[in-house]
Amino acid sequence: MKQLFTEYQERWFTAIGLLAIIGIIGWIDNFTLMWAFLGVVYMFAFYESMQLFKIKAPSAYVWAAVIWICAYFYPNPDDLFFLIAIIFAASLAYFHNFDKKLILPFLYPVSAILFFLTLYLDFGIDAMFWLLITVALTDAGAFFIGKIFGKTKFSDTSPNKTLEGVIGGVFIATIVGTAIGLFIGYYSFIVALLVTFFTSLAAIFGDLFESYLKRVAGVKDSGDLLPGHGGILDRIDGYLFGAVIMILALRSLVLI
Repeated sequence: MKQLFTEYQERWFTAIGLLAIIGIIGWIDNFTLMWAFLGVVYMFAFYESMQLFKIKAPSAYVWAAVIWICAYFYPNPDDLFFLIAIIFAASLAYFHNFDKKLILPFLYPVSAILFFLTLYLDFGIDAMFWLLITVALTDAGAFFIGKIFGKTKFSDTSPNKTLEGVIGGVFIATIVGTAIGLFIGYYSFIVALLVTFFTSLAAIFGDLFESYLKRVAGVKDSGDLLPGHGGILDRIDGYLFGAVIMILALRSLVLI
């Protein structure tokens, strides 16, 4: 166990620094600050996505920025993806030489990060904390248990990920995340359990999807902004799927 900490020392220091920043933002609990912080994450993630999809279109960054500015004023940010889709479809129909690949970075990660902001608006900082712990424990549990007990490969897309690690990570995250869902006070046991389980499971496939994109692009990391972690997408890949599923689960189960 000690070897795992020393071998990945840079990774742990970066993770601690990120948690400190996130903790301060969560403690302040201010919409403008949260929007600004997520906006920085959003633009870096968008840039990395453009590189993964091998798209060179400077105007796309303008559109991405406009969408995020609109998200500050619009009460349901997740709806804005439909605006993106309509604009894209209209452009595709009007400009016959329009690059179809331009929709890809708006699908991933823009649409998912809009759900981050929606989660904060609709369910508050408690739900953001719930998401943070659930995905972090899924990732950490899969890493540690996979390193110690892993023998069975989970997917060819990510050869280092093991089935034992995935099961262990989801199990640990579900136990702790369910307790958090109950602790924040307004979810029943079944809602807390189901929301946490499906969010954790989504995080696994969020990580796997980004691994797939990197494999197709022929790169090890999405970027080099975060020492020991790679790029922003390497750090938030599980959250991009997890945030969407958490909102869908809460909206469908909150009345149970």
